[in-house]
Amino acid sequence: MNRKIFLALFAVVFTASSLFAQTGQRWPVKKANDWYAAEPWRAGSNYNPASSINQLEFWQKDTFDPKEIDKELGWAQGLGLTTMRVYLHDMAWKQDPEGFKGRMKTFLTIAAKHNIKPLFVFFDDCWNAEGAIGKQPAPKPGVHNSGWVRSPFKSVHDDPKQWGYLKTYVQDVLRTFANDKRILLWDLYNEPGNSGNGSASLPLLKAVFGWAREVNPSQPLSAGVWDDNLKELNAFQIANSDVITYHSYDKAPVHQKRIDELKAEKRPLICTEYMARRNGSTFQTIMPMLKAQKIAAINWGFVDGKSNTKYAWDEPIKDGSEPKLWFHEIFRKDGTPYKKEETDLIKSLTKK
Repeated sequence: MNRKIFLALFAVVFTASSLFAQTGQRWPVKKANDWYAAEPWRAGSNYNPASSINQLEFWQKDTFDPKEIDKELGWAQGLGLTTMRVYLHDMAWKQDPEGFKGRMKTFLTIAAKHNIKPLFVFFDDCWNAEGAIGKQPAPKPGVHNSGWVRSPFKSVHDDPKQWGYLKTYVQDVLRTFANDKRILLWDLYNEPGNSGNGSASLPLLKAVFGWAREVNPSQPLSAGVWDDNLKELNAFQIANSDVITYHSYDKAPVHQKRIDELKAEKRPLICTEYMARRNGSTFQTIMPMLKAQKIAAINWGFVDGKSNTKYAWDEPIKDGSEPKLWFHEIFRKDGTPYKKEETDLIKSLTKK
C-alpha cells in the first residue's frame, strides 16, 4: 500500500477511535451497581435558599448568597443530610459563564464543608414559561413556586434553532466538573413533558443526553420518571439513565409499587422527589421504607422562603396566611423545625 494512503487511512481510523473513546455510553449494569455500592445511603432535600424565589435569583452574581447557603446547609448537616438536589439555569450561565461556574465552585466548597454531595439539575419543564435575567419578581402571597421559571424558557424549548447555546452550556459545565468527586450525579432534565408539553419535550431530552454522553463525565447521568402516562418519555429516560431516578408524592403502597416496577431495571434507585404532607407522602411513612431498600431519599423543600412551597400546588391562600398543614419544607426561616417529630425521625434514620 502506498505510504501516503496508509498514513491517511491510519489518521481516519485513529480519529474515529479517539472520538469513540471520548464519547460515553450508558453505564453497564455492573458499573452502576458498583458505583452505588460504594456510596452510603443518602438522604437530602431539593434545595433552594430561602432568599431565592427561583434558580436565577439563586445563581446570579448580585443575589448569590454564600452566607445564607452556608447557614442553611449547616442545618442540613445537623440533620445528617448528605445530599441536596440543586437546580441550575441556562440563562444564568449565558449571562456570565465563568462567573456562573465560579459560583458553582463556591457552592461545592460550602457543601463539602457540611459533608453534602449534591446533584445538579440542568433542564426543567415546570412552572412559569418565560422569565428574564436581572431582578426577579416578588413572591405572590400564598402561591406555590410563583416565581419559578422553566429552563430553557418555552420560547427556546420550542425552537431547536436556538439550542446551540444550550449544548455549549451543558457541555461547558460538564467538562468543568466532569471529575469533581464532590458531585453525586447529573440530573439532566426535571419532569420532561410537564406543563402540557408531553412528548414535545422528547427531542430536547434526547439532545441533552447526547450532549452529556459526548462529554462522558465520571459521575452518572439520569433523568427521573415522574408520570406514568408519559410512556414514550419514560421509556427513553429509563433506557438511557445510568442510575434510575424517580418522583413519587403518593402514599406508601403506591410509592412501593413504583419502586417494584423500577427494580426490574436492576439498577440503583434514587428518589429525587417525595414528601407532600397533604397527599399522605410524609417523612414518617416514606423515609424508613426508602432506607430499608437503600434508595436515596430526597424530599421536596428544605426551608420556608420565597419559593412558597409550604403552600400546596393547587391550593393558593390569597392573603398569604399560614396553611393549616405545610405542603413541603422542613425548617422555618429561623432554622426551627416545622415539626420536631419529623426532624427527630430524620436524625434517627441518618444516625445524627
